Amino acid sequence: MSGNGGMPEEVASNGRDVWGIRGNRPGSVPPMALMYHSVAPYEQDPYGITVSPARFERQMGWLRRRGLRGVSMSTLLDAWRAGRSRGLVGLTFDDGYADFLEYAVPVLAQYGFGATTFPVAGLLGGNNDWDPDGPRKPLMTEAQVRKVAEAGFEIGSHGMRHVSLPGTPAAAVAAEAAESMAILRAVSGQDVAGFCYPFGHVDAPAVDAVRAAGYAYGCGMGLTPETGVFAIPRTFVDDHDNYVHLIAKEVKHWLAWITAGRTNEIGRKATRSLPVA
Repeated sequence: MSGNGGMPEEVASNGRDVWGIRGNRPGSVPPMALMYHSVAPYEQDPYGITVSPARFERQMGWLRRRGLRGVSMSTLLDAWRAGRSRGLVGLTFDDGYADFLEYAVPVLAQYGFGATTFPVAGLLGGNNDWDPDGPRKPLMTEAQVRKVAEAGFEIGSHGMRHVSLPGTPAAAVAAEAAESMAILRAVSGQDVAGFCYPFGHVDAPAVDAVRAAGYAYGCGMGLTPETGVFAIPRTFVDDHDNYVHLIAKEVKHWLAWITAGRTNEIGRKATRSLPVA
């Protein structure tokens, strides 16, 4: 998430293609992608997924003051491949809450920022019934998804039913990826290039299903064994995050990649030192 005067991009070498993308500068740390959910006034928020409109506006203002520009994940990936990602930060919104259109879009438009929202294709017009403790939040309808797409924001998929994919039968995982893409393509008129794993739960079979369905990328949460272009790690943001917290999360992002790079480098050296049978 480095902007003008931020941390240099060429910081860590993780011993493999960062995000699974070839052709970029070896050893560079990928830009940060922020993970939001709901932006709305609230009284109860047991899962910490809601950011108040006032806090959200301050967070976007802080990004601007840092010399950063919020963009969709497809834009971020294209810039990363071209070596032009400095000063960019991905903005993502999971679940496809209806409040995205009312509260987030006007602020994003004010700052000239892009973003990606990931609706749950099988629950359009429904609510977040996967959160047992509530509160219930309405999800975007088909018409609202279309309106978001027409406003220039990227539509990705969050599956059909918002179920955790690891441990789910392979045929059901494949259907979650493929059927949700078809529905959201028809609704939004976009290609639907990205898939976001519900709950951030990802394993190798889920990655394989997303790749096989024809997606260009996938979004997870932290660094995992599956990290790559089909499991891009993101940084969770909530209503408590002021500029100090966001700076701390930026530092944590860089340190995580530096540590991963050093660990992989040690592993490569150890492998090279093994005797040949």
